[in-house]
Amino acid sequence: MEPTFENSNSGSAIIIFVRNPVLGKVKTRLAVTTGEEKALSIYRELLQYTFDITESINADKFVFYADSISDDDLWTADGFVKRVQSKGNLGCKMKDAFDELLNNGYKKVVIIGSDCFELTTVIIDGALKKLDDYDVVIGPAKDGGYYLLGTKKIFPFLFENKQWSSDSVYSKTIEDIKTHNLLFHSLEILTDIDTEEDWLKSKKNTS
Repeated sequence: MEPTFENSNSGSAIIIFVRNPVLGKVKTRLAVTTGEEKALSIYRELLQYTFDITESINADKFVFYADSISDDDLWTADGFVKRVQSKGNLGCKMKDAFDELLNNGYKKVVIIGSDCFELTTVIIDGALKKLDDYDVVIGPAKDGGYYLLGTKKIFPFLFENKQWSSDSVYSKTIEDIKTHNLLFHSLEILTDIDTEEDWLKSKKNTS
C-alpha cells in the first residue's frame, strides 16, 4: 500500500530523483569512455543500489522520475510512491518536490539522487536525525555539488540563482544558508558518479 500524507509512518520523507534508464540518455559523460550500453548498465546498478540503501529506512519514499513513470520496475515495491518531476531547471524540480511534501504534513524531508555509490543507509538516517537540531542538512560532493539536501521548512532560496551541474552549487548554497542565518550541518564529502574514473574509484572504495 502506498503511504499517504495523512498516515505517514514517521513524519519523515525521502525524495529520490531518478532518470528513466534509456540507452543514450543516462550517464552521458560516463558513456564517452565506456560506451552507451555500459553506461546504461552502470546506471541500472546505481538505481538498484539506491533502492537497496533506502528500502529499510523508516520514512516514506517518493521516487520522482525525470520523464515518465515506469509501471513495472524496482520502484514498484511496497513503500515507494511514484511521481514525475515538474518542469523547469533542477532547482525548480527540487523545490516543487519539497513543496509538495512539506505542504502535506511531512516534518523532515531529504532529497537524494541516484548517482552516489558511496551513500549509505546510515548516512541518510543520520541526516534525518540531524534535522531535529538543524534547519538544513547538506552532503557535499567532490565535484562541487551535493548528493543530499534536507530541510524542515520550505526555503525557496536554496533552489534559486544556482548554476546547476557546476562546481559552485555547494558553495553557493552554503553562502545562501549563512546569509539567511540558518543552522546547518554538512555531512562527509562523497563522490557522485559522473565519469568512468568516478565509478572505478567508488567501486574500489566500497569493495
